Amino acid sequence: MSIMKIVFFAHPSFLGSQSMPRFVNMLAEGMRNRGHEAEVWQPEAKFSKLPVGGFKKWMSYIDQYIVFPGTVKRLLKTQPADTLYVVTDHALGPYVPLIADRPHVIHCHDFLAQRSALGEIPENITSASGKKYQDYIKNGYSKGKNFISVSEKTRTDLERFMAVKPKRSEMVYNGLNPAFAPAPENVSRLSLGKELKLDLANGYILHVGGNQWYKNRTGVIAIYDAWRKKQGSKLPLLLVGPKPAGALEEKRAASPYKDDIHFIVGVSDEVVKKAYAGASVFLFPSIAEGFGWPIAEAMASGIVVVTTNEAPMLEVAGEAALLIDRRPPGNDAEWAEQAAVVLQQAVQIQGEEKRDWIKRGVEHVKQFNLEHALNRIEEIYKEVLTVKS
Repeated sequence: MSIMKIVFFAHPSFLGSQSMPRFVNMLAEGMRNRGHEAEVWQPEAKFSKLPVGGFKKWMSYIDQYIVFPGTVKRLLKTQPADTLYVVTDHALGPYVPLIADRPHVIHCHDFLAQRSALGEIPENITSASGKKYQDYIKNGYSKGKNFISVSEKTRTDLERFMAVKPKRSEMVYNGLNPAFAPAPENVSRLSLGKELKLDLANGYILHVGGNQWYKNRTGVIAIYDAWRKKQGSKLPLLLVGPKPAGALEEKRAASPYKDDIHFIVGVSDEVVKKAYAGASVFLFPSIAEGFGWPIAEAMASGIVVVTTNEAPMLEVAGEAALLIDRRPPGNDAEWAEQAAVVLQQAVQIQGEEKRDWIKRGVEHVKQFNLEHALNRIEEIYKEVLTVKS
């Protein structure tokens, strides 16, 4: 077997995700570049386009779980028997029973929603309807046989949630975008400062991430406040990501250093690369992750990283980052003060010691090679087709 026909199941574009479309595109284009035929199947907005006010979410469920499965059943009748079906996220589990008796692979990113539904994450309480929805997803992906997880932490969670051990459970790190690389620090700061109309010549603390609860953006500001209060340093804080949610904006407004806290929203990939390359320290105190790609991006950009001392952040960081405890539920003042001490240690790293940290990080992230990842994924796809799930 040389050329494969692969159908990728993807989330609907109307959900507005950014990371999942990039992942699907990486897989589809990666396989096409290797000579394979690839199609992407995803729900289309039909009912969810209707002007139904507060019922929009339920209309989107009709598109995803009633209309789309019917479309899939019709399309399956037209596909060659040796087609490989790839479910690009285990959260698309309800589609797995449609192709469970055909060659298939399911990619797993993180099980945070599943763990939250079981009450394992007190920071993210799941409603009764949310628990039923997660059961629906689990019942779907549990019918699968072949899985690829993005980290060892994710693979461990998968095998814990499966009632029967999967026929095949692999771990392949996603490939890091090779565009992230060290660049002259001063040049990056001056260029970024000019673009953002900020004085960044002396450096800044950087965070990159979304508004999801586990990204802990309010915790970033709490650490920054504690650090500023103790050290008296005036390095600004840049938070690159989407427009801040209400609680995050309130956290900034309450900060005595609010004028030095900047939300960088809607910028290009080039600006993000400059932000990494010019940062004094990358601060990433996530509560949980599926993997934690910004850690690898920062290391590849030659930046000293401070992150959480728990899996899977430890998988990405290895021994190339300074570590802080996970933010505890409830009062976090003591946690922020302790983390601020580590942040100051990172800020103080200079000269030869800083070059050593940077070298360690750059070497460490070489294992997250995009071509190697796609090569391994291709191997697994071919093996699944050969064995015939």
